[in-house]
Amino acid sequence: MSFFQSDDQLQAQGQSILESVWGKFPWLARNEVALTWLVYDPPFITNTGGSISPQTFWQYPIRGFSYRGVECLYPASVIKLFYLVAAHEWLETVMLQASPELERAMKDMIVDSSNDATGLVVDMLTGTTSGPELPPEPFTTWQHQRNIVNRYFQSLGWPECSTINVNQKTWGDGPYGREQAFVGTNGENRNRLTTEATARLLHSIVGGVSVSGVRSQLMLALMHRSLDPQDLAADPENQVIGFIGAGVPPGTQVWSKAGWTSTVRHDAAYIEQPHHHPYLLVVFTEGKQASQSEAVIPFISAQIAAIIPEYPA
Repeated sequence: MSFFQSDDQLQAQGQSILESVWGKFPWLARNEVALTWLVYDPPFITNTGGSISPQTFWQYPIRGFSYRGVECLYPASVIKLFYLVAAHEWLETVMLQASPELERAMKDMIVDSSNDATGLVVDMLTGTTSGPELPPEPFTTWQHQRNIVNRYFQSLGWPECSTINVNQKTWGDGPYGREQAFVGTNGENRNRLTTEATARLLHSIVGGVSVSGVRSQLMLALMHRSLDPQDLAADPENQVIGFIGAGVPPGTQVWSKAGWTSTVRHDAAYIEQPHHHPYLLVVFTEGKQASQSEAVIPFISAQIAAIIPEYPA
């Protein structure tokens, strides 16, 4: 059973938005986009600073719409949200010791989407390092260690996490040595996410129940995106232009994590428009044309932002 509830209104609105996307971008195939959209109704249970217990939070009904939300896709840098949550879990349970260098890497991993920082975080989470190929027995041990983050998310008991794969570093040029052996000749062991698994993880963070209320707030703080034109101009890798934040009205608050390679463009965001219901949106797009388009995801974002209900009178 999904963690959100589908209803006729969101189903009709979501399908209408997708039809408008395909009308405007006819080159985008119907199997090159996946989307999960949640709308929060009063009493709003998000961004509360962790004041709601996990038991109450997970019992609260959430309306949602999903299109191809269970399809596993290469997540690019969206995977870094999962490593962020795992790092905070390890810190909370003292599996890791806090240090300035780990804090710096976690920040750069999310704020700047640094692949180098992500590599350090993955090494510290798993007790592994990159390097030359290993003999069979040490490599088996190394692979078991690298799957510890997978085991953590599977232990949560979320059905959405049953098909994902969270065990690879993110790269600029690509993996070498033992990393190439681990990912597989044809990338068969690549990272995999669904928009529904990503939405549930982000939902838990904005609800203040990911690891702890305090740690959820720390994670959210790293995800906050400035929409100020001067800030965007000063940071060419701002994770707003070409993504969900580019489609929201002025004055909106956006917390997000984007991912982009030569073949995919994704974003996952929690959004608060003034005087409107909060909502959460995860959009994955695939294909070389989609990856280069700075218009598709903002168009979807703008279509959704325009129909978010206002607060009740």
